Amino acid sequence: MTWRADILTLFPAMFPGPLGESLAGKALMERKWSLKVTDIRDFGLGRHRSVDDTPFGGGAGMVLRPDVVDAAIAAVADDERPLIFLTPRGAPLTQSRVRSLAAGPGAVLVCGRFEGFDERVIEARQGEEISIGDYVLSGGELPALVLLDAVIRLLPGVMGHAESGVEESFSEALLEYPHYTRPAIWNGREVPEVLTSGNHAAIAAWRLDQARQITQRRRPELYNQYIASGARAP
Repeated sequence: MTWRADILTLFPAMFPGPLGESLAGKALMERKWSLKVTDIRDFGLGRHRSVDDTPFGGGAGMVLRPDVVDAAIAAVADDERPLIFLTPRGAPLTQSRVRSLAAGPGAVLVCGRFEGFDERVIEARQGEEISIGDYVLSGGELPALVLLDAVIRLLPGVMGHAESGVEESFSEALLEYPHYTRPAIWNGREVPEVLTSGNHAAIAAWRLDQARQITQRRRPELYNQYIASGARAP
């Protein structure tokens, strides 16, 4: 079954963008996933196809009209796929949510611009709001690309090795362990001896210890979640 992505945006030329290259691009050609991009301005009002208006209560910027956005959603939405609004105030995108999206039939992604959406269209459509980080971008297009890239790589047959999607950062609430390849000595720096030992149990233990140390040092809040989940501290 093809994983189906619908994008609603004011800038359709931004897609597929980088998703037309590398693994995602190959998967798109092989129809492991599909992409349909809808221009929200096609549903704009009047001769100038207006999509926004000034905010009630005053303030800077413009707000996307609920009637315009709703009409665009109605043209593509279905009951099978989640409706996702890409907004800075949304729930943080996590690897767990990415996996659940990859296991489903697809998603409808709505990209905001200006000051965002009229709240009523989010409420009426019972949409999910997702953010890719604690910062503000010009619009939801780049977050949509990020979300899709994270999902597409987990679709069956996209990555060469299934293990690649398992042993990586956030898969077990830990950041990923360090990687090494040839040459064994570079600029006086040697590959850790355990990795050339052939002892797979020792290698697994070293990688877990490294992942724990890196997570505790760089993302203490993530490490605390890892410990709270029942994992034993080293």
